[in-house]
Amino acid sequence: MIGLIDCNNFFVSCERVFNPALINKPVVILSNNDGCAVSISNEAKALGIKRGAPYFQIKDIAEKNHVYILSGNIKLYGDMSSRVMATLSSIIPNIEIYSIDEAFIDFSGINTESLNLVGAKIVSKIFRDTGIPTSLGIASTKTLAKIASKFAKKFRGYNGVCCINTECQRITALKLSMISDVWGIGRNLAQKMLSKGINTAADFAQLPLERVRNIVNVTGERTWRELNGESCINIETIEPEKKQICTSRSFASPIYEFDLLVNAISSFASTASRKLREQSCCAVSLTVFIHTDSYNNDIAQYCNSAHITLEEPTNDTLTITSKAVETLKKIYRSNYCYKKAGIIITEIVDQNSVQQVLFIPPEDRSKRNRLMKAMDSINQNDSTYNMVHTASCDPEMRLSRKGFNSQQYTTRLSDIITIRCK
Repeated sequence: MIGLIDCNNFFVSCERVFNPALINKPVVILSNNDGCAVSISNEAKALGIKRGAPYFQIKDIAEKNHVYILSGNIKLYGDMSSRVMATLSSIIPNIEIYSIDEAFIDFSGINTESLNLVGAKIVSKIFRDTGIPTSLGIASTKTLAKIASKFAKKFRGYNGVCCINTECQRITALKLSMISDVWGIGRNLAQKMLSKGINTAADFAQLPLERVRNIVNVTGERTWRELNGESCINIETIEPEKKQICTSRSFASPIYEFDLLVNAISSFASTASRKLREQSCCAVSLTVFIHTDSYNNDIAQYCNSAHITLEEPTNDTLTITSKAVETLKKIYRSNYCYKKAGIIITEIVDQNSVQQVLFIPPEDRSKRNRLMKAMDSINQNDSTYNMVHTASCDPEMRLSRKGFNSQQYTTRLSDIITIRCK
């Protein structure tokens, strides 16, 4: 059997752990630049606020109903996610971290009759140790476990744990699940199925295999098999390395000057290089892109990108930054108002499998490697984050706009909770 643990309204729950005044109150967490709602409490949902809604559209509702609006606190959420996953691993060792707030659990070897008891223990311990409420779905396949977790979250009678372990339960769950809510069924495919009269997961699961193959591709067929109880997607207990790294940002204020774009691109290159070193990999090539605000019809529009192959695969911040700035020069055009820029690394290789260039002395590589290790060592703490950086990177530059910040309770010593006792 396979389980899926899902943190309830995760970003909101993280804020509530350290600010109990938000409990049972309508809360909305905003995305980068305070653009749109990305996490919504049940109380806010009841007011009609939907995930993905732009802030300017919900501002009046929020003010009228005293909704708490907060900017996304990614460092806090990442740290709380690590705590949740560590607690989960202490109970069940074989887990697959699927996202920041979800993980699949391998229940192999556990008696079917004990699954609800074990599941209740997991949900209870995570809440006790981290303060984060979770929902757990258990079934014979990953896709069914996803469905079960939604029932566990939606219906209080399950007490946070829904187990689909009989044929009757499977059929009932599929009948109550819309086809658009099935894991692996995207928006376009869902529309296609609806046009063919396939409204629920049960409608899809009951189709003969021949018709399924006429409607969907191999991935869709795999989903069909999973809905019918045939496990096709294994638990991956070893986290796969990133195959692509993209670092980009929409700017808090439009950028006109080339030097400011250089600051931004240098910052992105530095972040991408650090991520490469964290997974012991190197970049073979990189792409730099820039574009104006496509939603502003009052300004001239321009967007462009350029790709460059590095002389030798590397994760060296100085080299990647230099090449990124060179690439930016090729696509930059003056007299435009730039709203977003970024760097994408799509070709990644293991740092131990790099084909080295003959004309670069080994001692130069050794010096650069030691330099990068020293820089990462200094910058790893939040108090010294970005203390050492390239000259073209301005750490004081505000790339994003966040007007509703909460404290970084667990990652910044100055933001630690203060308890006052009389």
